[in-house]
Amino acid sequence: MQKVGDIINKYKLDDTDKYVSREFQKYAYDLAEELGDMAHKSLYMKLAKETPRGILESARSFVKDAANARSKGRLFMWKLKQLKINTKKPISTNKYKSPIWNLALVLI
Repeated sequence: MQKVGDIINKYKLDDTDKYVSREFQKYAYDLAEELGDMAHKSLYMKLAKETPRGILESARSFVKDAANARSKGRLFMWKLKQLKINTKKPISTNKYKSPIWNLALVLI
């Protein structure tokens, strides 16, 4: 018969995320590892906390597809900036698209 302690030690769990308490921290840590940019993991934590996950995932998949990037972290930040700019573009509510109609509206 085995001791209880021996059985527990046999199935010892790997607790590598000892200091991670929230999901966004785990996501940011994994992102920093994937990009090979562990020096800036606090930046990725801030981004994971404040930026919508869909935008981060789009930039992440863009970097995954880039096979020969010199700096994956730099490429990720560039693509993230582009995605943020594209999502903030205002939608025109003017139903008249032609410049002539705009001129006519100004003259009236």
